[in-house]
Amino acid sequence: MSSVLRQRQSLMFRPRSYMAFAITPQTPIPDWLADIDATLERSKGFFSGHPVALDLSGINLSTAAILELVADLQKRGICILGIEGIDPAKWQPGFPSILRSGRGTLPAGPSVANETVAAKPPEHRQTPRQTKQSEPASLLIEDPVRSGQSVVFMEGDVTVLGSVGSGAEIIAGGSIHVYGTLRGRALAGATGNARARIFCRRVEAELLAVDSYYRTADDIEDSLRRRSVQAWLEGDSLKISAMN
Repeated sequence: MSSVLRQRQSLMFRPRSYMAFAITPQTPIPDWLADIDATLERSKGFFSGHPVALDLSGINLSTAAILELVADLQKRGICILGIEGIDPAKWQPGFPSILRSGRGTLPAGPSVANETVAAKPPEHRQTPRQTKQSEPASLLIEDPVRSGQSVVFMEGDVTVLGSVGSGAEIIAGGSIHVYGTLRGRALAGATGNARARIFCRRVEAELLAVDSYYRTADDIEDSLRRRSVQAWLEGDSLKISAMN
């Protein structure tokens, strides 16, 4: 009896939220997959280690077409966490789970749209500073952000006094300030804040993004590399310029 009781007590369910990319397929699907291939060719680790939500709200696909699309994405190393934008009654065996209550929806950007579905407190998270109740919160990180670490702070700006290593990422609802070298990913304005900016003393980034618009390493001009830069949105284009 006690073993049964222990087994039942181990089955505890708690709601959790996690950070994921959301991609929105467009028709014709073969052309959209070709855009995905072009993105992966420029930045092979673009989706590496990241769960991905598949947003099908903008298109109408049959059951067979959804299964084929999921399989095509998995062949490209894209891990599908779940599907959103379809009627739960249409779920079929073989489908990823249906996601609900995503947070932080963003408009579609070029080729692949980066969208914050939900956020959880990261391991490297520190206590935000709030100077006045009317001012947005900010997160100050005094240590370097090492490869594989993620800093997720949706409430405001993130400032890193050190460097951001390759494979690390900073995701902020506001602007991002890096006083060292930025080698990983920086995604500012993740809650849809198009006025957010990215500042860094030395750019060697794998990806820069503001709102849902981004540039990978291959899209950053050689003349800007290893220089102090800022990145911001101008219309539907992500601009990057030197600061000295």
